[in-house]
Amino acid sequence: MVESDVANCVFLAHRSKLIDYATPILGSREAAEDIVQDAFIRYMPAKTRINSSDQTLSYLYRIVRNLAFDVLKRKKIEKREAEGSPPFWIVSRAEETPEQTVLLCDQIKTVTRILQTLPVEARIAVEMSRFGGFTLDEIAVQLDISVATVHRYIRSAMVLIASELDHSKH
Repeated sequence: MVESDVANCVFLAHRSKLIDYATPILGSREAAEDIVQDAFIRYMPAKTRINSSDQTLSYLYRIVRNLAFDVLKRKKIEKREAEGSPPFWIVSRAEETPEQTVLLCDQIKTVTRILQTLPVEARIAVEMSRFGGFTLDEIAVQLDISVATVHRYIRSAMVLIASELDHSKH
């Protein structure tokens, strides 16, 4: 049997289970069906060599999960935009002095430098929490780690950033 035939068979045999898996994440069976179809379309052109139907199925579940969370993230952003409150960077601010501007730029550089020194998972967890507005549970699911680990990553990074910013004031 050709490799793509195996993938087709695995997909067709588990399609309803994949939909059942995505439905509670998305809250809609119709959206879950769309995600499962997208997952299959993304899976088929993949050049990866998968040796068994179990690996194929695991790969499909991972694609479905990632696509579902992408949809949730997109909905969250769209909802925020639809609420009418413009992003903070659009709203005009009071005129700052050149010293305040330089201080802010230095602080941003410090935070950026610290984030770049963090391990990848820790950096992503901090960015998802602070910049993306994700909950610890959502981050844990997305990174496939425990909530406690996500909390530890974020807490450690924030302590490091706060102490570095406090140190740079003096």
